[in-house]
Amino acid sequence: MSIKTAIIGVGQTGYRFKRTDVTMQELAQEAAAKALEHAKMEMDEIEAFVLGIAPDALSGIDNVDRWIGQALGVTPRPQLRVNTGGTTGAAAAQAGYIHVASGMFRTVMVLAADKVSETPDAQWVLNTAMDPIYERSLALNAINMCSFQAVRQMHQYGVTERQLAAVAVRSRQNAMANPYAHLREPISIDDVLSSRYICWPLKLLDCCPRSSGACAVIMAAEQVAVSSPNRPVWIQGMGATSNTVYMGDKMGPGRDTDHADWDELAMAAATAYRRAGITDPLEQIDVAEIYAPFTCTELAAVEALGFCPKGLGGQMNEQGMFDMRGPMPVNPSGGVLSANPISATALARVAEAALQVMGDAGEHQVPGVRRAVATGIGGTLQFHTCMVLGEDL
Repeated sequence: MSIKTAIIGVGQTGYRFKRTDVTMQELAQEAAAKALEHAKMEMDEIEAFVLGIAPDALSGIDNVDRWIGQALGVTPRPQLRVNTGGTTGAAAAQAGYIHVASGMFRTVMVLAADKVSETPDAQWVLNTAMDPIYERSLALNAINMCSFQAVRQMHQYGVTERQLAAVAVRSRQNAMANPYAHLREPISIDDVLSSRYICWPLKLLDCCPRSSGACAVIMAAEQVAVSSPNRPVWIQGMGATSNTVYMGDKMGPGRDTDHADWDELAMAAATAYRRAGITDPLEQIDVAEIYAPFTCTELAAVEALGFCPKGLGGQMNEQGMFDMRGPMPVNPSGGVLSANPISATALARVAEAALQVMGDAGEHQVPGVRRAVATGIGGTLQFHTCMVLGEDL
């Protein structure tokens, strides 16, 4: 039987385009110190570490996890490095949970950090993830593949550019109350619609920024968590799926899934929901922190999580369904559209969801949260994760 596991501490740096004032090691130390302070713990109380770190080509430091581990004072405790692209932080959180739930450790710090500005253009590096023969020469990347998703949503469900823009407006409105968010200036529908196209139909303000920052969460076994000064946030269920690395294989006739949808996330959510005892997500979940780097991906995600039927995400968003005071608040932190430190982005979703359950989210706290869900997506849109967090064991 697995050990009941909770999040008892959260630490985040501010997410900014550049952090030239600190090294990667110092950035990690900043988040770790905040998590320890929040949990009222000392570093020597942490028994193991899981680090979510991007490929060395993005961080600009060879084997950067070694340097971060040394800076955190990990020695001689065990340390594990995890990387699954955009899902890195979520995969690290799942690994941290397994560390504790297995009974191997009573406390684990999960930490993710990224300084995307260390490379002149992160897309140069990310483009090398594509298949070198069939896809790379076509300049396939996350941006244009998600734009294809938006086109498919338009064709399949009648989604409009204005509906996509409404997602960005709500996210930025929420981010205004989050001091950690990278982009906090309010925007209007007209601002989004008039911003330049990146890849039709996605415009600049439909897309996430490039951010630098770090996030840390402390997980603890039940015997430790029940004595925490914070309200323990129990990991009630989690799920993960993966798909083919070939982006071209995710579209076209004869496919098992439609590119307009995120059926992979729906499968991950179904597993997490089953383990958490959730049968009606709209009634049993109070808030969602969704990994959505583009406006169209958020529409696919809210549908996959069971918050509305397929094809209705854009309409429901326009009607206020996912507003801070709506029936299902989504990304009260401002989400990925407001801050995207790639390796730490998915862990920030877990952290923000945990803060909502603790009641410690500050000005962007949703009232009365008892259960939250956090998601991640990464690789060539091939990895999907879902974690359910709640106040009850």
